[in-house]
Amino acid sequence: MEFIFDYNQKQEIRKGDILLAEPFMTDPNFERAVVLVCEHNEEEGSFGLVLNKPSVVQMEDISLNLAKEHELFIGGPVEQDTLHYLHTMSDVKGAVKLRNGVYWGGEFEHLQFMAENGFLTTDNCRFFMGYSGWSHLQLRDELENNSWIVSHQDPSIIFKEESDTLWQSVLKNMGGKYKVLSNYPRDPRWN
Repeated sequence: MEFIFDYNQKQEIRKGDILLAEPFMTDPNFERAVVLVCEHNEEEGSFGLVLNKPSVVQMEDISLNLAKEHELFIGGPVEQDTLHYLHTMSDVKGAVKLRNGVYWGGEFEHLQFMAENGFLTTDNCRFFMGYSGWSHLQLRDELENNSWIVSHQDPSIIFKEESDTLWQSVLKNMGGKYKVLSNYPRDPRWN
């Protein structure tokens, strides 16, 4: 199949990369989604968190005295009864380093301790219900079908940019044809 834009689907994906939904993706779970890849293995599958889909559920509705001022995001359509977190605190026990000072998970009790002692802020931690998952080679197939754009941009942008402008900002930062894509309307008839 010939595409107007070849979104670099042949690039290698690594833990800490950012996936951006192509401009006209209609799946409500991933429309204009920005996904941080937390695990990637062609043989076993991939795991990531949607960074820019705020939840109607509040942290105070689910959390035991933890970060009530934090916004809760929908990390994806899989297992939405699970809580995940991304942060910049290297001393959270069991946290997995993704890239450039961004970590995924870690011991929940340690995170609670950090919150109780004032170390947890909206500038260094984000919370997610559920996750996005791809089975063996599924993500590779979606990349070959131009469903996703791969960015190797610094993932710490998630703590600096508002969720409603994140998709556009990451594309603009990529420059060139991606900057053009960032201005595409959600519906081409609106052009």
